[in-house]
Amino acid sequence: MQDPSRLKRQPSERQKRLAHLRGEISVKRHGYVLLAPYFILFFIFTAFPVLMAFGLSFTDFNVLEAPGWVGWENYANLFVKDEVFLIALKNTLLFAAITGPLSYIVCFFLAWLINELSPKIRSVITLLFYAPSISGNVYLIWQVAFSGDSFGYINAFLMKWGFILEPIQWLQDPKYMLAIIMLVQLWLSLGTAFLAFIAGLQGMDMTLIEAGAIDGIRNRWQELWFITLPSLRPMLMFGAVMQITSSFAVADVATSLVGFPSPQYAGHTIVTHLNDFGTIRFEMGYASAIATVLFAIMLGSNLVVQKLLRKVGD
Repeated sequence: MQDPSRLKRQPSERQKRLAHLRGEISVKRHGYVLLAPYFILFFIFTAFPVLMAFGLSFTDFNVLEAPGWVGWENYANLFVKDEVFLIALKNTLLFAAITGPLSYIVCFFLAWLINELSPKIRSVITLLFYAPSISGNVYLIWQVAFSGDSFGYINAFLMKWGFILEPIQWLQDPKYMLAIIMLVQLWLSLGTAFLAFIAGLQGMDMTLIEAGAIDGIRNRWQELWFITLPSLRPMLMFGAVMQITSSFAVADVATSLVGFPSPQYAGHTIVTHLNDFGTIRFEMGYASAIATVLFAIMLGSNLVVQKLLRKVGD
């Protein structure tokens, strides 16, 4: 029979796990030291501001005075009293539902097609598609195209060929504003995700294609679904995050094209609403509530996309 005192001295499961964790940290301490600067900067400039914004969303804070606790009042006002926010929420969800998936699909298929070209032609076309996303306010040329007078390119073309008799106020008519913003955003969307897809396609192991042909892959569409897409899952995830973020965070394009505030708030988005309360009115508690809602929507969208991408190639 074992001594009871000896049984007490045996380590518990928790103590075993802690000892194992200490051993892992000791073995990998050099790696942790190298990663420490990144994690410190990430916490200071990313994680901490997010947590701070979440905390401020429950307060009334005008920057000049100390925050005052108001609980869920900011969120209640957002969804019950703030009609402009509901318009912005509708516009943003509609914008993201159309431009996000569409730009994602277009980015991939353009990259897939361009990858088949010769290296020199591929480099030139890649630069042409990527250039708008790195050209600053280059989208302002669309203001000239959709100018409301007869000198605007669209109006001039339609009037010349008899489609309309007088100029249309494209950027001031609520019927057209959101569609034009979507069009310009799609034009700008061939950026980082597009390059990620190109890089992924260039780095694919071609032996997988040969093995697929032996195993019964009969056409390019089967090759795309069963070989190419599963091989590019990391790039697909990265591209999805980038496209979702850009579609939900649209603000500069809308403000530059249709003004702020836009007529009847037809071009108003969550981010422009956030800028209104955060940088103009300095109601930081309310602005933090808007930012928290936007963060929750984007996080939920990313989780859904991750779940869908896991089924690629099944």
